Amino acid sequence: MPLLFLMRLQHVQLPVRVSCPEEIRHVSVLLSTGLIEAEIATLEPNTPYASSRLATVVRITAAGVAELAKMSDMPALRRTALQFGRGLRLM
Repeated sequence: MPLLFLMRLQHVQLPVRVSCPEEIRHVSVLLSTGLIEAEIATLEPNTPYASSRLATVVRITAAGVAELAKMSDMPALRRTALQFGRGLRLM
């Protein structure tokens, strides 16, 4: 999820380069929503199956910092269980 990726970004020194296709998609979403500043470049592949894209995350914007603050204020999810007849449980 892009927001989990944003949480990871707050713990690394920026700028950071990303080459994994899934992470580049996260960067694209976060960039389009204004939560980060980044550059996504297309590279010339050396081999037919090489990744042809690279993203550089420059910084987390003020909106991104505000979103991170909202996520850290969320209460922890409680794990509850319901007991049914015949020993069945619903988690």
